[in-house]
Amino acid sequence: MKKFIVIFLILVIGGFAGYLWLMLHWSYSSGARAGFVQKVSRKGVLCKTWEGEMAMVTMPGTVAEKFAFTVRDPAVVKALTASLGKRVLLNYDQHKWLPSCLGETEYFVTSLQVTE
Repeated sequence: MKKFIVIFLILVIGGFAGYLWLMLHWSYSSGARAGFVQKVSRKGVLCKTWEGEMAMVTMPGTVAEKFAFTVRDPAVVKALTASLGKRVLLNYDQHKWLPSCLGETEYFVTSLQVTE
């Protein structure tokens, strides 16, 4: 009976690890959005993740749409922090069906470019 339980636990943990690996390496969609980065912060109770928010303004005087995103790469976080308040182009990958411990949003920023 113990052997069955151990094999079952190994299969469950292995299946979950395989699922996470697949979801992190398979992108549902990729794209780019332009706007002004408003904030970047490290959030979470158990799992700390970098979360940010960008205001996308189509025309001066219109209401800005907010784009919430997650960042996993420390180099991108450093570049985002340096570009706060500047117009940037964010390249992102959308990863669906991930646990919230890996990020609050399904949009993961991979790189950025300051566009002045």
